[in-house]
Amino acid sequence: MSLIQFDQVTKRYPGSDEVLKKISFSIEAGEFVFVTGHSGAGKSTLLKLIAATELSTSGTVLIANQNASQIKVSAIPFLRRRFGLIFQDHKLLYDRNCFENVILPLHINGIFGQEAAKRVRAALDKVGLLHKEKAMPITLSGGEQQRLAIARAVVSRPSILIADEPTGNLDSNYAAEIMAIFDAFNQVGVTVIMATHDALGLSAQQSRVLRLNQGRLSESPSSTQGHAS
Repeated sequence: MSLIQFDQVTKRYPGSDEVLKKISFSIEAGEFVFVTGHSGAGKSTLLKLIAATELSTSGTVLIANQNASQIKVSAIPFLRRRFGLIFQDHKLLYDRNCFENVILPLHINGIFGQEAAKRVRAALDKVGLLHKEKAMPITLSGGEQQRLAIARAVVSRPSILIADEPTGNLDSNYAAEIMAIFDAFNQVGVTVIMATHDALGLSAQQSRVLRLNQGRLSESPSSTQGHAS
């Protein structure tokens, strides 16, 4: 059974046209999948449907065999624990230092004390920011802020990382660093789904590409081998 399955999924926001139109695809556990397309093609909306932060207007979204639109409200937080979410604008808390930013998801999930501190330092270490744990986010470079956002996303050990244009505001050196971090997580079995408008990330070998064009989906021919969609 696929980890993520979309079947004829359409999304329409109130007062707008359809952002996504009858989209069907599946993603297996451990894949690295890029979502590309022009600005306004529906990339961010697609990621929100995968993360269950938005619900489809019609069609079926299955996450680990659970129907996202029929799931009980009380069960949604447990579903979302599977995901680490990384946004282009970081959504960091600028009145808290790096350590405090990363520990927040653990506190939400009821993990405190030494176990939480150990996990925070492990996550900071993975993204090369262990030496900055007491620094305030405002003092970090753009690339460091994005790495801090990744540390916060992975501290709860999610099985799926969803990143919306994580290299969009970064120069090529920082962007390559960020891509290497995502590749490292994918190598240890984390499923990575990344929206990107640039080709830098697409240089990753064997990655699959879902291309959106005005809300419709096409996969690049080279990427569909071995995948049922």
